[in-house]
This record gives sequence, structure tokens and C-alpha cells, in this order.
Amino acid sequence: MDVMPLLLLVAGSAVVAGAARRTPVPAPLLLVAAGLAISYVPGVPDYHLDPHVVLPLILPPLLHLAAIDSSYLDLRAQLRPVALLSVGYVLFATVAVGWAVHLIVPDLPLTAALVLGAVVAPPDAVAATAVARRVGLPSRITTILQGESLVNDATAITAYRVALAAAVGEGATWAGGIREFLLAAIGGIGIGLVLMVPIHWLRIHLKEALLQNTLSLLIPFVAYAVAEQVHASGVLAVVVVALYLGHRAWQVDFATRLQEDAVWKMVAFVLESAVFALIGLQLPVVLRELGEFEGGSALWYAVAVFLVVVVARFVWVFPATYLPRLLSARIREREEDPTWKAPFIISWAGMRGVVSLAIAFSIPVTTHHGEPFPGRNLILFLTFTTVIGTLVLQGLTLPALIRLLRLPGRDTQAETLAEANAQAQASRAAEQCLDELLADERNALPEPLADRLRAVLERRRNAVWERLGQANPITGETADDTYRRLSREMIGAEREVFVRLRDARYIDDEMLRSLLRRLDLEEAAAYRETHT
Repeated sequence: MDVMPLLLLVAGSAVVAGAARRTPVPAPLLLVAAGLAISYVPGVPDYHLDPHVVLPLILPPLLHLAAIDSSYLDLRAQLRPVALLSVGYVLFATVAVGWAVHLIVPDLPLTAALVLGAVVAPPDAVAATAVARRVGLPSRITTILQGESLVNDATAITAYRVALAAAVGEGATWAGGIREFLLAAIGGIGIGLVLMVPIHWLRIHLKEALLQNTLSLLIPFVAYAVAEQVHASGVLAVVVVALYLGHRAWQVDFATRLQEDAVWKMVAFVLESAVFALIGLQLPVVLRELGEFEGGSALWYAVAVFLVVVVARFVWVFPATYLPRLLSARIREREEDPTWKAPFIISWAGMRGVVSLAIAFSIPVTTHHGEPFPGRNLILFLTFTTVIGTLVLQGLTLPALIRLLRLPGRDTQAETLAEANAQAQASRAAEQCLDELLADERNALPEPLADRLRAVLERRRNAVWERLGQANPITGETADDTYRRLSREMIGAEREVFVRLRDARYIDDEMLRSLLRRLDLEEAAAYRETHT
């Protein structure tokens, strides 16, 4: 097996993603553009997107990380709009796009057109949420987009299976499709509920950080595989488990949390970078398989499908936003009246991604009767052009649209005040705990050490308030920034001495590693103590 193409993909996409951080263009869009440009460079390997790799090996960890970083409480508060988008909209888009394509493309059976509808139905909100964080969208919109992206793949995959069964001649019915959808959804959620408690128990009771992190990496694959083994939704199983673990993460050992955070950030960076680069690299594969549909008609179909996909989201989002308010007095009492701007942004943030392409590539070449699958090459082409079109057009214009509409961003001042008040309450509880502990003669400490504990607590309490204070007129730093910088420089001075003593053979390498690890933990603690 030649591993060089894989290494080139990972290394190249990491370089492009790193460069994107220095540009105003979101990394997913730059990666797709780079993939498109590089796909025809002589000597570049032929990268074929394999659904048997993407769905069970790439999708679960990305879903797991997204769910871990989400808020269970925020998602529960936005359950209605999230459900309407992740279930209602996906089913609506499947039918709307399928019916429109059946009318637009001559001789394409309705069943095959519905397969295309299911393939392009689920938006991939990775790029949208990346833009949302960068431009400071209101947290409610960001939560809705994140929640949609966590669940909509499960709906789309189930809808695809039902449409595919009808297209290949398995005699699928509407009743059978609804039954399969309910079984997949209920089964996926059930598998997640069964797995989440024992997995969390293991995370708490495993004392070896290495074993804990190994378990952390295996969790999404186990949840997905178990659910898929019983024909339930692996996506929902992964999301349910991850939401529970994220909500209970405070119960896990601090060292495990620190290591998991670093490991998962690296995994997400590599996978997301490679996935978006792969999208662009599919261009030669898709064009090579286009076959009989080459020419102007294929371009016309691509434009038409893209427009139907974009318009269908607007057609769903606006009624789904306002109709529940018209029909329910309780909703009107509990929620503020939304302006047209929020649903407009949510409608425009319907970018498609790698899941759509992976599903499209899994379409069989022939039906059960041995005949060629109707329009398979065209479906692949239209999926690719829809993914690229939404990523490029909507992704590039979304930041400008957000600025043009002047949506109220996050109130950082209010958030910092809330953080400071929360820290003050926690510090009072910690002070009371410390006084009670020191009153017990079994916990007797020399006064300098007791004062050091109190000083650390005081520093932690004041750190948030200092972010609200005046900046240093010379350096432009807040007191918080200066404290962090001086702490790093002091630790750096200690580190240089340890290395010099090792080089002089006064201490050995094992002792050096032990001393450096202690400094690293102190530096990490100082950083997290003051970092927002």
C-alpha cells in the first residue's frame, strides 16, 4: 500500500489550513479552492472519495467533537428550530429537490431524482459555524446551526436509503420508509442512551491518562459501529453519547481533560483540513465519470439544481420560524419576536459538504435487475457542483452579508461580567473551604504556604475583573496580559537553567523531563487561569 498520497494529502491540507488563519477567507473555502486548483497539477495522485472510509471513519470523530463542544442546555433550549431544520427541512429538501430535478432532467426517474434530493439535502455547518464564530454571530443562531449539523446527517442518510431502495427495485413504500426512519432514529438514540452511562463510568474510574485518552478516541467509532450493526442511526448514537459526555466532562480528572483537549483539537484540525481538500480533489473523478451528460446541458442542470437547493431552504426556514409563533400563544409568550434577519442568515448558511459527496459515491453502479443505475454519473456531477457552489458562493458572501445586516454580536462585556461574578461566587466557596480545612490540625501548614494558597485564589478572582480594566498606556496590555507574559518569561528562565544543568551533566535527561513537565503544567495552569 502506497502511503505517500495520504501523507501528501494530510501535510498539504494542514499547510493550507494554517495559511488560511492569516487570511480573511475561512479555512474550509480555501481548502476547497486549493483542492480544485491542485487536482489538475501533473503528478498529483488520483484521490477517490470512498464512502466506506468517510462515513464510518471520518464522520464519527467530527460529529463527536462537535457535540462535545456544543452545549446540551443550549441545544435543549433551541430544540424546536433545531428539529425543524435537521428533520423537517431535510425531508422537505429531499422531496422538493427530487421533484424539481425529475421535471428538469428528461428521462430521469422520480426515484433516482429523490436519491439526489436526499444526497444534497443535509447542509454541512462546519464552514458556517466557523464563519459564525469569526464574525461574532449571536449565540442563538450559532447554536441552531450547530444543532442542525449534528442531526441532519442521520435524517439524510435514512432518507437516502429509502429512496435508493425504491430506485434499485426493492419495492420500497411510504409506510416502509417511515418505519425505517423511525427505527433508525429511535434505535440510534436508544443505543446512545445505553452506551453513554457505562462509557462515562469508565472515563471516571480509569486512572491511567493514556488509557483514558485511548478510550476517548475509540468512543465515537464504537457508538457508530454498534448502532449501524443493528441498522440504527450511527450518527444519532455518536451525538447522544458525546452530548452526555460533554455535559459531564467536569467529573473527569483534570489531566485527562487537558490531554483530551489537545488530542481532539489535533484530530479535528487534520480531519477537517483533509476532508475539505478532498472535496476539491474530486473534480477529475466527477468529470471523468460524467459520460453522456457532458456539455451545456450538464451545466444548465447544475445551475438549476443549485438554485432549487438555495431557494428550498428559504421556502422552509421562514415559515418554520414564524408559523409556530402564529399557532402557539405559549411560544409567543416565551420567546422574543424574531426579526427577518436571523432566518435570512440561517437560510443562506446552508452550505453542503463531504457527507453529501460520500453518500453520492455510495450509489451502486447497477440496480437489482442488473441494469445501470439511472443517471448515476449525473447525480455525482450535480452533487459535486452543488457542494462547490454552496461552499464558494454562500461561504464567501456570508461574512459580508452578516456585516451588511448588522446583526447584534456577542456582548463580550456582559459575558465577562457574568464570568467575573461566577468566579467571585466560586472563590468565596473556596475561601470558606480553605478556612475549614486549615482549622483542622491534620491540615496544618506553615503560614507562608497557607498564604500562597490564598494568593492563588485571590489572583484567580481578580484575573477576570482585570480584563475589564484600563490597558497599559505603554504596551497596550491589560494587567491580565502582563501577568501572563511575565509568568511565561519567568518559567522560560527556569527552563533555560534546567537545560544548562543537563548539558553540564549535573542532572540527567530523566530528571530534566520531570522538571520540564512540572513547568509545563504550571505554564498551562497560568494560561488557563487568565485565558478567555
